[in-house]
Amino acid sequence: MSKNSKILVCDDDETLSYLLKEQLLEEGFSVDTVYDGKYAIEAIKRKNYDMLLLDLNMQEVPGEEVLKFVNDYNPSLIVVILTAQNEIRKAIDCIKMGAYDYITKPYDFDELLVTINNAADHKSLLVKNTVLTDIVNKKLPHNIVGDSPQLQRIINLASKAAMSDSNILIEGETGTGKELFAEYIHKHSTRADKPFVVINCASLPDQLIESELFGHERGAFTDAKNTKQGLVEIANGGTLFLDEIGEMSLSLQPKLLRFLENGEYRRIGGVANLNSNVRVIGATNRNLLEEADNKNFRRDLLFRLNVITLTIPPLRDRRDDIPVLAKFFLEAKSPIRSPKNLSPKSELTLLNYNFPGNVRELEHTIERAIIFSEGELIEPDDLNLPVSATARASQPLMNEENIRIAEILSMDEMEKHHIAKILKLNKWDRTQTANQLGISPKTLYTKIKKYEIRQD
Repeated sequence: MSKNSKILVCDDDETLSYLLKEQLLEEGFSVDTVYDGKYAIEAIKRKNYDMLLLDLNMQEVPGEEVLKFVNDYNPSLIVVILTAQNEIRKAIDCIKMGAYDYITKPYDFDELLVTINNAADHKSLLVKNTVLTDIVNKKLPHNIVGDSPQLQRIINLASKAAMSDSNILIEGETGTGKELFAEYIHKHSTRADKPFVVINCASLPDQLIESELFGHERGAFTDAKNTKQGLVEIANGGTLFLDEIGEMSLSLQPKLLRFLENGEYRRIGGVANLNSNVRVIGATNRNLLEEADNKNFRRDLLFRLNVITLTIPPLRDRRDDIPVLAKFFLEAKSPIRSPKNLSPKSELTLLNYNFPGNVRELEHTIERAIIFSEGELIEPDDLNLPVSATARASQPLMNEENIRIAEILSMDEMEKHHIAKILKLNKWDRTQTANQLGISPKTLYTKIKKYEIRQD
C-alpha cells in the first residue's frame, strides 16, 4: 500500500487502538481511530478510506454490522478483521461476507503490515477490473505512433504536463487520439499506479452522467436498488478522463466545478460530503472559449480545466505520420499467416488524402482495405477513399514523376530518392533541406546515414 493511504481503525480497546495508530503513522499511513461500530459507519460516510481494520466485539454496533454496511455503502473498501483467538470462527464468517482477511490479537505488527500490503494489491486488481482498463478492447493502439516534428512536439509537452498535478484540457478534432494522450499523461505521472477512469460526456443523459461520476445512494431514484460508487471515488488517487466535456449540460457543470475546486462531492440522494483526490483531464473537439461566449459552457469551469492546454494537430497537418501509422495498422490488423502491404500507388493515395476523420479514419480505411483486397498488395481501389477529397497540404503533393518512380521503388527507396533530390536542389544545405521536408536536422542526418546518401 502506498504511503499516505488512509486507514480507519475501529476497536473499543483504546490503548490498543492508540498503539496501532502510532505504528501505522510511523509507516507513513494516514490513520483515524474510532471506538465503536456506529462511529465507524459515520466516519466512512464522511471520508473515503482505503482500508478498515475492524474489531468484532463492540458495545453498541458490532463489527459484523459494520461489515454489512461497508458491503452496501462502499464495497471497494478493504476490511481486515482484528479478532481474539476464541473468535476465529466469527472472523472466518466475516471473510465469507466479504472481509479480506483476519489477524488475531495480540497481533504481530510485521504480520499485520504484510496483510495490509497484500490487501492493497488485491484492491488494485479489483479496481482495474471495475474500470475496464483492458487495452485488448481498445480500437486505437496503446502507444502513440508517429515521428513527425508536430507530433513529437506535443508528446514533449505532454511529458512535461504529466510531471505536474494540474488539470489538463486536450483539444483536437475527432479521431486525433485525445484519449491516447490522456492515458499517456497518466502513465507518465506520479499517479501511474492508480486507476485511469474514462467517461464519455456525450454518450449518456444528464442524470446518468451524474450518477456515473458521483454515485448514488440506495433509493435515490426509481432504479437505484443499491448504493453505487461514482467514478470519482473509484479513481481516487488516479486520473479521471472526461471525454467530450464540451457536451456536458449546464445543469451538471456547477457540480463538476465544485469538485474541481475542493475535491468534494455528494452522491445522488446523499447528505454527506465526500472527498476524492483525482487529476481531471478533459477533452473536446469544440472551441470552449467560443462556447463560453455563447453561454453554452461555464467560463469559470473552463478556467479550472485548462490550467494546461494541449492541442493535438490533425493528421493532414502531419502527413509524415501517415505511412508510419498505415504500416502500424497493417501489422496490427492483417492476418498473421498472410500479412498485406500497400502498393506504392496506395501509399501515395493515402499521402494525398486529407483524412477529415484523422487517425481513426486511417485505421478504419486500412482495416476495410485488408478485408476487400484480394491479393497480398492493397491497391488504391481497395482503400475506397472519396475521389474528390484532395489534399491541401502546404508543401507540394506527389507529382506524376514521383508516381512513376513510386511504381518501381519501395517506400524506403522512394524516401531516399526524394531526400537526395531535395538535398541536391539545396546544394546539401541540411538545415534548409530539413525545413523543406518538415523534419528536424537530427532526423535528416539519421536518414542520410541510414540510406547512405552521399554528395556527388
